[in-house]
Amino acid sequence: MSKNFNQPLGGNDMARFSGPATMMRLPTQETAAGLDACFVGIPIDIGTSNRSGTRHGPRQIRAESCMLRPYNMATGAAPFEKLQVADIGDVPINTFDLKKTVDIITAHYNEILTHNCIPLTLGGDHTLTYPILRAMKEKHGPVALVHIDAHADINDDMFGEKIAHGTPFRRAVDDGLLINDKVFQIGLRGTGYSPDDFNWSRDQGFTVVQAEECWGKSLTPLMEKVRSTIGDAPVYLSYDIDSLDPAFAPGTGTVEIGGLTIWQALEIVRGCTGLNIVGADLVEVSPPYDTSGNTALVGANLLYEMLCILPNVAKT
Repeated sequence: MSKNFNQPLGGNDMARFSGPATMMRLPTQETAAGLDACFVGIPIDIGTSNRSGTRHGPRQIRAESCMLRPYNMATGAAPFEKLQVADIGDVPINTFDLKKTVDIITAHYNEILTHNCIPLTLGGDHTLTYPILRAMKEKHGPVALVHIDAHADINDDMFGEKIAHGTPFRRAVDDGLLINDKVFQIGLRGTGYSPDDFNWSRDQGFTVVQAEECWGKSLTPLMEKVRSTIGDAPVYLSYDIDSLDPAFAPGTGTVEIGGLTIWQALEIVRGCTGLNIVGADLVEVSPPYDTSGNTALVGANLLYEMLCILPNVAKT
């Protein structure tokens, strides 16, 4: 193990219920300077339409991440031997103004990306993906997208507002942020207002994989299709925790029955190995509805798995 790279604080060095309150108890720094990847929180829930509480998501995900160890026993990935990683804290959002917050987020990520650092975001409601994608376009041009969610989040407006947690991918299309024929939406399900709730995505060229298509099967073949379709294009990974069945992740704002399993979630994230990942997020963890902490623990593990698939880390 190289001593040139930051390491998470080990559980045999200090008890896991103590130590720094950072992602995986990593060192912290104020900017992304010198980092290959960073964890960054966006503590917002002012874009939510149902149950609030995701503003507390980043803090709780960090708390539960104390259980994680640096080596991935399943994939053989050892990210802290190959990347310089730190927790750079939270974006200083304006908790009273969502539109200003969107601009604050874009500016913050523009700065992160000037350091050629790959941001892994702890959410926060799903509104945050839109301003991040704006920054991604400035750096990389339009990007491919792997979006795992119970909902398509392609509403044109919500209560007359164009920006909310149900609109980010409609706005992303409007702004030309995506390579539409390289967008996958996986796990969509539940009730709707009309077929357009999912078909609008299909009409844009997205590949929509509803949850029912995933029941009782491995998603490894699906991820082979994802990789072959996306190729070497820059790709952003956005994971809404409500894609999981509420049996696994009840602590979220807009739950839907019939969701993905934990095993399928791991297959999806690990199945992105080899893609040119330029950023990722884990959103919609709401601690007030997560009495055991297990939803945040799942979120922390999926963020770690995202770190393990970054370029130069994963064993392909």
